[in-house]
Amino acid sequence: MNTHSAADLSGFYEILQQLVREPSVVGAEDSFFRVLRRELEEVNVRIERHLGVLVAQGTEPESLILSAHIDRHGLLCTGPNEFQYAAFIAGNRGELTGDSVSEQMMASIADRFTGQRVQAHLPYTGTYLGQGVISNSYLCPKRNNLIFEIKGLEYLQPGAPVSFLDRLQLTDTHLSAQLDNVLSVAMIIHLFRNGFTGTALLTAQEEAGRSWRYALSWFQRESITTSRLLVVDTSPYPTPEAAAEQELVLRNKDATYPFDPGFTREIASLCDRLKITYTFKDAWIDEQNLNRPKPMSLGRTELGRLAAATGGAINGTTLQIPTTGYHTASETASIASVEAALRLLSSYV
Repeated sequence: MNTHSAADLSGFYEILQQLVREPSVVGAEDSFFRVLRRELEEVNVRIERHLGVLVAQGTEPESLILSAHIDRHGLLCTGPNEFQYAAFIAGNRGELTGDSVSEQMMASIADRFTGQRVQAHLPYTGTYLGQGVISNSYLCPKRNNLIFEIKGLEYLQPGAPVSFLDRLQLTDTHLSAQLDNVLSVAMIIHLFRNGFTGTALLTAQEEAGRSWRYALSWFQRESITTSRLLVVDTSPYPTPEAAAEQELVLRNKDATYPFDPGFTREIASLCDRLKITYTFKDAWIDEQNLNRPKPMSLGRTELGRLAAATGGAINGTTLQIPTTGYHTASETASIASVEAALRLLSSYV
């Protein structure tokens, strides 16, 4: 199954459409883990849930290890009609060192959310608690976090997660929703349905900088080291034109650690063979920084953190889909990019 026509992808869009509607706020992913388990139980894979990671394994678990994070940005009720950006609440402060893309973007995204419809859920069960609309959002300098006010959810108790009300929008050329990173999760389920026999790690709390710890403890428990971990994600671009310059985004490194050069070359060669256009994000950022007064960060990824923590004993490379509207409910990717990623990943089926 190395080609994908639009018809082949109807099943993929169905999964994506369904998953987009399910909440998975950073730190409150339990109900989403259960949804994924149900989906994966329909195919012939072994499923194990550990703290912060769902592991799905086919009949050749070591052939390729994929990883994708399942959490999406949302809010957490922190007081009477007070809501904060879930990824940046106090519990995660120790993980934030100022060089993640999310932290650098926080001020610029503060005003994106006014008028956004949201829904609240019970933390563990995912039981629906009601809907509201964000009436105001601002960066609080004292708490260094985004603070939100919501009309319609004044009764919520602290600790309740609030997700952006989300639906998949499809045009002839693009799809949009809160894609980061439910898009990659849907691709992995689609691969398993089409005969993928390797391993997939579906991790929690990546947006809070914690997912690598959950993945690491699984690798340690299983005594696995690898240079062929492929982490699938989205990659933000400032304009549709910049996103359209490539179908897929690769990286040689992030702000934390260099990726495995051999596996990175393998993925690049596969792109060449399949006539998929690609660029290296680290090279693109270096080029952008030549003309910027304040340099952009290379970003700190799950893979870079894993590689740094193990001195490169666990490493690999990333495969990313270029998007615009990063960290909003209308993050947009081209269908050509999604098809290219599925075509590339399908060569490992």
